[in-house]
Amino acid sequence: MTTHADIRIIGFDADDTLWDNEPHYRALEKVFCDEMKDILPPEESSAELFRTEIGNLPLYGYGAKAYTLSILETALRLSNDRLPAASVGRILEAGKKLVDSPLRLLDDVEDVLKRLSTRYKLIVATKGDLLDQERKLRKSGLEPYFHHIEIMSDKQGPDYRKLLRHLDIRPSQFLMIGNSLRSDIIPVLTLGGYAIHIPYHTTWLHEKIEAVELPPERFRKFDSIAEIPDRCSWIN
Repeated sequence: MTTHADIRIIGFDADDTLWDNEPHYRALEKVFCDEMKDILPPEESSAELFRTEIGNLPLYGYGAKAYTLSILETALRLSNDRLPAASVGRILEAGKKLVDSPLRLLDDVEDVLKRLSTRYKLIVATKGDLLDQERKLRKSGLEPYFHHIEIMSDKQGPDYRKLLRHLDIRPSQFLMIGNSLRSDIIPVLTLGGYAIHIPYHTTWLHEKIEAVELPPERFRKFDSIAEIPDRCSWIN
């Protein structure tokens, strides 16, 4: 069992860990489904959109602009390239709203960062579009708490290895906090680091995984980020 002295750097995911994100994507998906309602039921339209998203990940990566492009591609395919210009306009307008959506910090986030930043180096390790994530960070007002900002094209083992090399620490000196088991938790645990899962009430289908066994000596799950400073024995 580690002590708090072993952990040098704490990483935080951004979207749906520090602030709301997924509800804004679901709002754009609803606009898309409404435009497709005369072609397919909403659940089928959503399934087709997800198929397009996954196919486009190697090309576009993650983020609001990639999502909007996938929606337009799906809408054109489902309409046999007969999507009305007005529908294109409504989808694009909703996509712009997603890019510049208001940012709401999740409860207790700033208080937790304030407390932990006095004892640890904190970083953001998030994936997505560079401009998207930089814009959100500026809006959040949280940048002063972070020693380093890493906006990653993906968050798998090799991506975290590269990050840890850049930070010049061993995996056992790194703690990652996030809402996604697939992206924030399992890759870090696999490398030998520590991870805390803070579930968010809505999860993108791509981030959902089957139940897996995780090493209890290096994994914790809390309902709220506010619990971490007082209840996590590794860092208190």
